[in-house]
Amino acid sequence: MQTQKCKSGIMAQRNGAKRMQDENAVSKLRQQLVFLYGNDSSLKELLEIVQEHKREFPKSPIPADKRLSEEDVVLISYGDQVVSSNGSALDTLHGFIKKHLGNKISTIHFLPFYPFSSDDGFSVIDYYSIKSNLGNWGDISRIGEDYKLMFDAVINHISISSAWFRAFLNNKEPYKDYFISLARDTDLSSITRPRTSPLLTKFATSSGEKYVWTTFSADQVDLNYANPRVLLDIVKVLLFYTSKGARIIRLDAITYLWKELGTSGVHHPKTHAVLKLLRSVLEIADAKTVLISETNVPHSENISYFGNGYDEAQMVYNFALPPLTLYSFLKEDASKLADWAKGLKTPSEETTFFNFLASHDGIGLRPVEEIIGNEGIEYLARLGLEHNGFISYKENSDGSKSPYEININYFDALNNQDEDLSLQIKRFVCAHSIMLALAGVPGIYVHSMFGSRGNPEAVQKTGNKRSINREKFVLSEIEKELSDKNNRRSIVLQKLSRLLEIRKKHKAFHPKAGQEILPSQPELLVIKRWSKYENIFCLHNLSTRRQKYNLSSSKRTNLLSEQI
Repeated sequence: MQTQKCKSGIMAQRNGAKRMQDENAVSKLRQQLVFLYGNDSSLKELLEIVQEHKREFPKSPIPADKRLSEEDVVLISYGDQVVSSNGSALDTLHGFIKKHLGNKISTIHFLPFYPFSSDDGFSVIDYYSIKSNLGNWGDISRIGEDYKLMFDAVINHISISSAWFRAFLNNKEPYKDYFISLARDTDLSSITRPRTSPLLTKFATSSGEKYVWTTFSADQVDLNYANPRVLLDIVKVLLFYTSKGARIIRLDAITYLWKELGTSGVHHPKTHAVLKLLRSVLEIADAKTVLISETNVPHSENISYFGNGYDEAQMVYNFALPPLTLYSFLKEDASKLADWAKGLKTPSEETTFFNFLASHDGIGLRPVEEIIGNEGIEYLARLGLEHNGFISYKENSDGSKSPYEININYFDALNNQDEDLSLQIKRFVCAHSIMLALAGVPGIYVHSMFGSRGNPEAVQKTGNKRSINREKFVLSEIEKELSDKNNRRSIVLQKLSRLLEIRKKHKAFHPKAGQEILPSQPELLVIKRWSKYENIFCLHNLSTRRQKYNLSSSKRTNLLSEQI
């Protein structure tokens, strides 16, 4: 009887704490709505949306400090990455990953698997459906039985083929205010442009021609968050994703979310307020979900999306890491990388970096503007072209253009193809060893995991520079390559898999475990990671020459460098 009373008391305490947490979250929602719209008239409907979700999908929340660990590794992949004539694309991918990676990864980040009209998924037609040739939600559910799931929320813009935009063109409620139309001659000179395409695109509507805001392309029309109905609909979308098993939600292009003439159009205070509101919604909904911001901007701006550590994204893409790691290997000098890494920190125990080297896009250059300067960026762009890549440009406020990203496979970016293949593989694996050693959650693009090179022929076919690193695997062909122990793909997979096996076994690689960048000669990057259980030293030689380093510690454990 006494035990039962104790249990009842504990439950009462927990329920009381949860009620207080919810009350605080509701108070935050009210404040955020007032800041966004000048009133909280949408609060009642917003809470109804959240409560309906909770009734339909009751969950037990995971404590913030338990959501991520040293065992977390994210594989980034398209849903139709592996082509086969048998079964759905998602089912084929599931079997392929289980066979070749097993539990070496914890999470699969599916790049947009929704029906789309362009940009390989990032021009979404329907947020609630899966593209028919990929499979269905049942396939996603089965994958979720073996791996955590990370979904893309492409909520800055939507396809012009979507029902929302078609209704806008026909001047139908409530969608006639879901997008931003401006006079053709509106002064937009203050707006930061990530592309060289026009910011306004002309459309014929039932009420005449309109010029509509399109940040990324004429097929990707931006949503108007100044209309609270848009925000409510997007909340429904995110809660739907959590109901389908999303443990991490990637907020694509969140930088550009709130538009206001006369501003730069990036990092608007109301963009941060929307992010805070979404975080509060997920807290009330008991969603087991981590928000990650995708903001390809200079590092000092990028980390602003952590907020105060408790109110915005729990993870932030570490966008400076790919170009800075590349720069350091090409220069055979880790000095700038080491200096930058010494300053890496997050504002709370609930926050961490999402570390990656390669993605479906390219190697963004803006994140290192403050670190290597224009001269360094021009150097990377020049080497990118020499290594058979392409350069995408952005338009500056003065009308000039500057390199925005290198479109290239990371293996090719690091290596001159005339070099010995074994050296190329060592350099590639060493770069990933750095990424895996740094504090945070690592994400590995599927083409890196399986040792791909770039596919410039695809660029000729599509006209899209990013196609160079988006080739699909033919199942029979890649299985043949992986079965050959001397094949590049097989060697890279074996070496990266070994690093992943080591990493997940050691608490020193927990995202919040200790980290120190140790002094060394410029050619080396020496990372110390520690927990109360162990000290681990990770040594990385970025040069083509042997280096000596005196590691003076009575409790040293050198794991990662030995494996390369």
